Amino acid sequence: MDDIRAKAQELGIQPDYEGMGGTAHRVPDATLEKLVAAFGGGPAMRPQKLEAPRDLHCHLPEADRAWGVAVQLYQLRSDRNWGIGDFADLQDLAAVLGDMGADFIGLNPLHAMFLADPARCSPFSPSNRRFLNPLYLAIDRIDGFDPAMADADAIARLRQTDLVDYPGVAAVKLKALRALWEKAGCPDASADFRRRGGTDLDRHALFDAVSAHMVAEGHGAGWASWPESWQDPKGPHVTAFAQDHAAQIAFYRWLQDQTDHQLGQVRDACKAAGMGIGLYLDVAVGEAGDGSGSWGHPDVLADVRIGAPPDYFNELGQDWGLAPLSPAAMAASRAAPFGALMAGVMAQAGAVRIDHAMGIWQLFLIPEGAGPDAGAYARYPLDDMLTALARASQENGTIVIGEDLGNVPPGFREMMEAARILSYRILFFERDEDGGFLPPPHYPEKALACLSTHDLPTFLGWWAGRDIELREQFDLISPDTAREQAEARPGERRALVRALAAEGLLDDTSLADSRQAPPDLVVAAHRFVARTPARLMAVRLEDLAGDDRPVNLPSTADEYPNWRPKLPGTIEAITASDIFGAIVAGIRAERPGKA
Repeated sequence: MDDIRAKAQELGIQPDYEGMGGTAHRVPDATLEKLVAAFGGGPAMRPQKLEAPRDLHCHLPEADRAWGVAVQLYQLRSDRNWGIGDFADLQDLAAVLGDMGADFIGLNPLHAMFLADPARCSPFSPSNRRFLNPLYLAIDRIDGFDPAMADADAIARLRQTDLVDYPGVAAVKLKALRALWEKAGCPDASADFRRRGGTDLDRHALFDAVSAHMVAEGHGAGWASWPESWQDPKGPHVTAFAQDHAAQIAFYRWLQDQTDHQLGQVRDACKAAGMGIGLYLDVAVGEAGDGSGSWGHPDVLADVRIGAPPDYFNELGQDWGLAPLSPAAMAASRAAPFGALMAGVMAQAGAVRIDHAMGIWQLFLIPEGAGPDAGAYARYPLDDMLTALARASQENGTIVIGEDLGNVPPGFREMMEAARILSYRILFFERDEDGGFLPPPHYPEKALACLSTHDLPTFLGWWAGRDIELREQFDLISPDTAREQAEARPGERRALVRALAAEGLLDDTSLADSRQAPPDLVVAAHRFVARTPARLMAVRLEDLAGDDRPVNLPSTADEYPNWRPKLPGTIEAITASDIFGAIVAGIRAERPGKA
């Protein structure tokens, strides 16, 4: 089978790889055969070095060390929203945070989801990254809204739940949105928005209309579950549907126009609040394999999934269930689709965070019928990907942050620094060889620093070891591994307390013995991260709210309520709390920023 290994190598598919800890892995020949077939025998990948283009780099203005708040938008509670955080909530939050000195609001991906199956709620598994999720619309702020369009009783119930009821929210919102649209005379999107959206917008709107029709007929919302004759967007069945349902397709284009407009209002609210960066938007690493982004789209590999090899957090590896952009298509087009995607997101953003930034160099791909243990790394045309990214960044004046966590290839972070892509540094991971926490001066200047992120526990959850308990509960680690990690956590707590004490941020080192983190310790940890030279520092709203629950437990689906927990209080209650004020005051002491 040497021929298949040689052919794979020619296409950029790596027949061997080194896992975390230096473990060598040989990719099964069956995996290589399937990936070569999925790539369609495309053009050979040009030999490349892991380095940035010399004449082009991302936008990175000279500025003071800034800070901001990372928000899961759906989590926001208010007395006026419809059971899910919306863009009006975000405008209110921007005003408060801007007044406190924050320079940005970081958001979970706002990509378009499956409106016909709203229970598919992971923002990192979208239907289409080029468009937005209309469930975030503040319907009461759309021109023409009449309170009679709202189901007040249902909305009151949705507001009171501790978990977001996505199907319930979608039902009341889509009903009211249709009433608004009909009252306005069933308009299409504006001519300018349609011009900017082009054929991608038309296809996405067509997908949403067909998806709703298919669900009503008893099929799934994703195209892979539809009858074969409906799986081709250019086939006769879909073409006839488009002709017969032009008004419904216009409705979905109108939804995207309204959503884009309200996101623009949030961007303007951030600027009015004095934020130097404003919106910081997250970009998922791929799309659902049965969503509108992969529906008949030659640039997306619908029968291949992105994942990760086995590591400390998951001994079985991870299958993220996401369809990647085709490396062969990127090589053939000089990464034009990737550039267009990034430019579209950057149009509204002062900063973007690229989830799993190593994806611009390589992704761990799993072919149909295989598990993560049989995956392989496939290379992308790095020079083209970086050039497309840098050009979009410069044209939009957008800072780029790359999530460089996990199995980071040697030289990748150096390439990021040269390209002026900020590294993503998390307190929990910044350790020395003995497990000690690196002091603030060891953090790079070209970075965003934070305590944790959406795939990790909150600070309170980590301190109490709740993350270990959950991983064992859902069989992500063995009981023996769980016991080892639980026995190691007190030592990790002591190491953190020593680091905080060494910086003069904490006097009482006995705090490490308690599983309950007192406020002084939480504030000290945030000041520690804020003290680093990193250009940006982000604090999670969950930590500001004193929440100990994770928003997501990787490698679980329905076992844990991923992407559904709401914050423990309203925006007003959280921002008025003692812990919120103390953490913000501590951050501002380290990063005074604007007066």
